[in-house]
Amino acid sequence: MFKLKPQCSYCGKPIEGNEVVFVKMRYPERKGMTEIKAYIHNEGKLICEKCFNTKQSQ
Repeated sequence: MFKLKPQCSYCGKPIEGNEVVFVKMRYPERKGMTEIKAYIHNEGKLICEKCFNTKQSQ
């Protein structure tokens, strides 16, 4: 299987394990998602905490 390499959609910084991130995505219509990492990678935008806080303060 392939390995997902998540990164911030604003600055491109790689997302590490146990790091605080924010995900911008639509609420899913279907039930029973088992591969949450793959779903977030395909359907969401990952935002690192630094970019999120910078965006909020503007």
